[in-house]
Amino acid sequence: MKLRTAAVVLCAFAFSTGANAEGDIEAGMKVFKKCKACHNIDKEKNKVGPHLVGVVDRAAAMVEGYRYSKAMKAKGEEGLMWTEENLDAYLMKPKDFIPKTKMAFPGLKKPEDRVNVIAYIKSATKAE
Repeated sequence: MKLRTAAVVLCAFAFSTGANAEGDIEAGMKVFKKCKACHNIDKEKNKVGPHLVGVVDRAAAMVEGYRYSKAMKAKGEEGLMWTEENLDAYLMKPKDFIPKTKMAFPGLKKPEDRVNVIAYIKSATKAE
C-alpha cells in the first residue's frame, strides 16, 4: 500500500511540474529575451552558446562547430537527450543539472517560465 501511495504521489508531482504541460508560446517568447544574447533560435549559427534550432529531442552536445565543455560532451556521450523534461531540469538550474557546464545563466526559477520558454523554443526551432 505504501508503495502504491508513493507511486501516485510521484506521478502527481511529475505532472504538476509543468514539464509535461503545454506552455504559452507568446509568454515564452518574452522569457526567451533572456536567452537570445547567447543563442540563435531562428538560424543554425552559433553565438556564445550553440544555436537552438531543432534542440527539442536532440542529443546533447551535437551542434557542429560549437565548443562544448567537457561536462556537456560527457553527458552527450552518455546519451542525454534534450527532452522537454531534461530541458526543464537544465533551465531550472544549469549548473546543478550539469556541473561544470559553460552556461553562465543561473536558471529560471518559475516553473511557468520554463514551460513557456520550452513551448516557444519547440515551436520556433523545428529543424528544417
